[in-house]
Amino acid sequence: MDVEVLGELLVREHGQSIVPSAGKPRQILALLTLHAGRIVPVATLMEELWGDAVPRSSATTLQTYIMQLRRRISKALQNFPERSPKDFLATSFGGYRITVPAENCDWSRFRRSAAEGSIALAAGDPRSASALLTDALALWRGPALVDVPVGRVLGLEIIHMEETRRQVLEERIEADMQLGYHAALLGELRTLVVRYPLNENLCAQLMIALCRSGSPSRALQEFRHLRERLYRELGVEPSARLQRLHQAVLCGAPELDRWEAAVPARLPAY
Repeated sequence: MDVEVLGELLVREHGQSIVPSAGKPRQILALLTLHAGRIVPVATLMEELWGDAVPRSSATTLQTYIMQLRRRISKALQNFPERSPKDFLATSFGGYRITVPAENCDWSRFRRSAAEGSIALAAGDPRSASALLTDALALWRGPALVDVPVGRVLGLEIIHMEETRRQVLEERIEADMQLGYHAALLGELRTLVVRYPLNENLCAQLMIALCRSGSPSRALQEFRHLRERLYRELGVEPSARLQRLHQAVLCGAPELDRWEAAVPARLPAY
């Protein structure tokens, strides 16, 4: 079984899609594949489907959705009688579990490449880090599970996935900056600062890239814009670290050539 969740939901068995068109079975399949190899409790599935308004018929309805998914798997296995839909979608200990090898899931491959890239960056190997992190980000085909109805549980999962994606992007930019690609990064960084207007680390990366490309005045302008946005939206000043960077730009401090933007720590892939 092949699973892709970094964009549209794609789940194939022997090249045949098993993704249902109905919204709620689609939600169940998405949640199970995100937790491939692990049991998803019935209560979690019900929370995703109905939130706090769980109907009396929820247990029967959930079982019906599971049966619909198994029928789709069975159809994909019609030329392989030695295998059963329950080999892939099993009932176990008060929940359900889909069995998918990690290498067959794009989310697992993303996390593995991202973790390896993060380790390479921390070890002082920006070239390997850039290659690994670029490969990880290339797996994304759009917003996570963009075509799946989202309940409370999937909503939190998607927030985590998109935040991880952004952190990996910041790490890849940091690796490229260490390789000296400052001018080439300016367009991408300007776009990201517009997309994430309150993100201090992206602003810091843009300021550093501008300075190292010979535009310290524009770096100071980016700081002023961020400061205005933070005060207007949150009523706060930029962090002490960003203010130190601002002072370094003002003074033309030599340590600016060695300044690195802070990269958020991430949990290793699992």
